[in-house]
Amino acid sequence: MYRPKISLRILFIIILLQVYKIFFSQWIKRRIIFNFALNNNFNKIQTTNIMKKLFILLTISAFIVLNMSCGNSEKKSNSKEMAYNKLSVDSVIKALTNKFCEVNKTKIDKGVKQAALLWTDKDGDAKSFEKFCLANFVKPGDAQKALFDRISTNFEVLFGHFNKVSLDLKKPLHIDEGDMLPIDDIFGGYDPSAHFADDFFTNKIAFIAILNFPFYTLEEKEKLGASWTRLEWAYAKLGDIFTSRVPAELTQNLSSALSAADTYISGYNIYMGKLVNDKMKTFFPADLKLITHWGLRDELKSHYADKDGLEKQKMIYDVMKNIISQEIPVEVINKNDYLWNPVTNKLYKDTKEVTGTPEKNVRYQYLLNNFKANEAIDKYCPQYPTYIQRAFDQSMQLTQETVEKIYTEFISSPTVKKVASLISKRLQRKLQPFDIWYDGFKSRSTISESDLDKAVKAKYPTRDAFEKDIPNILIKLGFTKEKAEYITSKIQVDASRGAGHAWGADMKGEKAHLRTRVGKDGMDYKGYNIAVHEFGHTVEQTITLYDIDHYFLRSVPNTAYTEAIAFLFQQKDLELLGYKNDDANKKYLFALDNFWSAYEIMGVSLVDMGVWKWMYEHPNATADELKTQVIVIAKDVWNKYYADVMGSKDEPILAIYSHMIEDPLYLSAYPIGHLVDFQIEKFIEGKPFAAELQKILLNGSIVPQLWMKNAVGKEISGQALIDATDEALKNVKE
Repeated sequence: MYRPKISLRILFIIILLQVYKIFFSQWIKRRIIFNFALNNNFNKIQTTNIMKKLFILLTISAFIVLNMSCGNSEKKSNSKEMAYNKLSVDSVIKALTNKFCEVNKTKIDKGVKQAALLWTDKDGDAKSFEKFCLANFVKPGDAQKALFDRISTNFEVLFGHFNKVSLDLKKPLHIDEGDMLPIDDIFGGYDPSAHFADDFFTNKIAFIAILNFPFYTLEEKEKLGASWTRLEWAYAKLGDIFTSRVPAELTQNLSSALSAADTYISGYNIYMGKLVNDKMKTFFPADLKLITHWGLRDELKSHYADKDGLEKQKMIYDVMKNIISQEIPVEVINKNDYLWNPVTNKLYKDTKEVTGTPEKNVRYQYLLNNFKANEAIDKYCPQYPTYIQRAFDQSMQLTQETVEKIYTEFISSPTVKKVASLISKRLQRKLQPFDIWYDGFKSRSTISESDLDKAVKAKYPTRDAFEKDIPNILIKLGFTKEKAEYITSKIQVDASRGAGHAWGADMKGEKAHLRTRVGKDGMDYKGYNIAVHEFGHTVEQTITLYDIDHYFLRSVPNTAYTEAIAFLFQQKDLELLGYKNDDANKKYLFALDNFWSAYEIMGVSLVDMGVWKWMYEHPNATADELKTQVIVIAKDVWNKYYADVMGSKDEPILAIYSHMIEDPLYLSAYPIGHLVDFQIEKFIEGKPFAAELQKILLNGSIVPQLWMKNAVGKEISGQALIDATDEALKNVKE
């Protein structure tokens, strides 16, 4: 098509070369005469060589011009090729619609267009695409179901083993079984599924899945989902798998960045017995080592019932502020060689002051690395072109705008100041910034931490003791003996290096792993409280894998929901220890506690979202600039929603959460989890806990709002908790 134009260009260039040859011959002759007058060493041989070199140079230039012209033609050809591909897509849709009836046109249209969106030159030309679609589209009905079942079986094998490999390779990083080696970070950062998408697009299984089980947007799922059967929902969830085509090296790079950040946080401990005040007095046990932020926060929360608790809490808060500002000396991070005054940030060795080395911006570099790794993937995700969209629309199945609106409306409620006033009266003092973690609405606030520690250590002196007691815990919660043993057989308890976490299985036959910290002298109350929370995760993970009707509907809508289930378990920790709560205000205290917890974590989540928005607006920012902006955003959120309530401005405390560094945009799951937890708790009040929980969990991973409607009859809302809190305020006095 473009040959005549190329031929004309060639003819033009040949003529141009001849003109240049004549011109430069004359030019060289003139230069020879001139240079000969100046230098008799200039001779004909040199002149001839120069002319040859010039001619070769011109010929090469012409060739480059020619190729550039051909390149431009190719671009035009590609644009025509794209137009042809568009016609091919239309013809494929028409052919398939004619073959399989008009009633299937919507599915055919979505499948073909989505497959075309990810089809590249490597996959074949337009004719190959057309041939592929006509050969691999299966008739809806029995044939489609057979294809779905085969994909489900094989993907469970793949995903399950990918998960197992990751779990085993990260074992030295997560499990407290000896010293870590430098190579452990490398193994832990390896992602066995990194080439999954590449391989399955290359062998075209991905295209078969896309063609027959197309992707539905969140908006479409929310609109159509109520009328779908469970099988149709499973088809739609399969459609979520191949929405992008990310190169394996970028997937592996992201895995490495996340693993490095996780290792950094997992080893970030503070030796509390080395903290001193201006009088060189210590307040904490010599062997107390706390991970940030979880350990520091929970230690702070534990001192509301202590006489000298306020001074300890202030000291912990100063530790946090030094971490946020990165002025904390590296000499006190996971080391106990020095005494440290976190108020003055002075370091001492044998009571003599020494110069410390600030950590600088290590913390924010890890955050930046996670951003860069995710940003590099953006252009390969046409359905979700930013990580923010992937984290919310794709993973949470709630838009970021929806989540932010729920949070800002909640923390702007007049009820917040009423609860704050009640807390101030109960504490008999003005509120401090760290009182966002006020823990006095829980029943255990009347029980000393030391008594709880003694009870837990006596009951669970080792990891094995806790694992053996799991069936009894389930029976206490209302599960039958048979079901308790069934669930227990699929859960393993591990001693965690970090604060603790749960890691579910991804195929039947494998176990969920509950990781928790167990000290040399046994499990303390904080460790037990976390363990019960993580146990809730593993119970959910087990039921929604082993008891669910379709593999692609396993799990729950998002991490907020698994957090909600974990909260349900965690709230029963004292009951499971044998402490009865006959308080008539129990339900009111529960509402107040849930409300205040949601208020705190919503602000943290808003900071996290704000930071990611800023990074996308400033993709070339340095770690120094990021640190400055994180603190600015944290203070801005504080000043807007917390300063008037807590009585102080410009507090950075909302930036302390470690999730922000190691688990991008995960924090938004917690507030939704609190709201879901409260709505479920209210719904099952007075009903058999175990029976209701199992029934609710079998909704699987459909969209959150529909899941909530099916489970409790209403969508996610902060208003239910606000209303319950207002009622509680009328009944609970200081």
